[in-house]
Amino acid sequence: MNKIAIMTDSNSGITQKEAERLGIRVLPMPFFINDELFYEDITLTQEEFYQRLAEDADISTSQPSPADVMELWEELLEEYDEVIHIPMSSGLSSSCETAIMLAKEFDGRVHVVDNQRISVTQRQSVMDAIAMRDKGMSADEIVDVLMREKLEASIYITVDTLKYLKKGGRITPAAAAIGTVLNLKPVLQIQGEKLDAFAKVRGIKAAKKTMLDAMEKDIRERFAGSQVNLAAAYTCTEEEAGVWKREIEERFPGYELVMDKLSLSVSCHIGPGAIAITCSRKIEI
Repeated sequence: MNKIAIMTDSNSGITQKEAERLGIRVLPMPFFINDELFYEDITLTQEEFYQRLAEDADISTSQPSPADVMELWEELLEEYDEVIHIPMSSGLSSSCETAIMLAKEFDGRVHVVDNQRISVTQRQSVMDAIAMRDKGMSADEIVDVLMREKLEASIYITVDTLKYLKKGGRITPAAAAIGTVLNLKPVLQIQGEKLDAFAKVRGIKAAKKTMLDAMEKDIRERFAGSQVNLAAAYTCTEEEAGVWKREIEERFPGYELVMDKLSLSVSCHIGPGAIAITCSRKIEI
């Protein structure tokens, strides 16, 4: 039976330390801050990122260099027969398409999974891949399952400030100004490739209710008859995250809720103070 290495990128929220514990590898995503290059969880911590964001630094995301990606694959293939690489969604970054192109040079030994995931849903795909590998499934079988289930996930996010959506061009300066005056909170959605608008409400209380209602509807209708992995993510304070966790647990009792910080690639576009709720269909292994 072939030895299979599991690999992802730091958009999954899996830290280097956690990756070591799980026996996987995490490719750090590069960021440019005022034209200086940083690597997530290597030379850029969450705290440093938000500090620079607060300072209004010019922050942009980038994709890993082809050399860095191929070097890591080559290193893994010295020990393993095959590599399964689970990057962030191709709809949110070109790094996935680049990886697919690069994998053609490895004679079928590297499998790149474009399963349209990001942050905690991407993390879940990694955990599912580990479980399937440990059960004895082949790389092709694991990839088939992950691709079959790729759209079976939902993410709802609300932001604390419209500043970063305006900065990224997702809303106009006029809409941001009006929204700030009226205390409008957009609820955003990721179902598949893109970050899209879902609803616009007044205040954080209404935004939370909108997200919880939407998730309840997804579980009841979209995932009817299936078990789901429920998770929450945030860029807010730990105290605010704790409150959000309790609110989710009250609405959805009996779920084992995973809490994690949103990946920095998403945080770049939504800023600090954001909260999210996510679910993905459980894979029968």
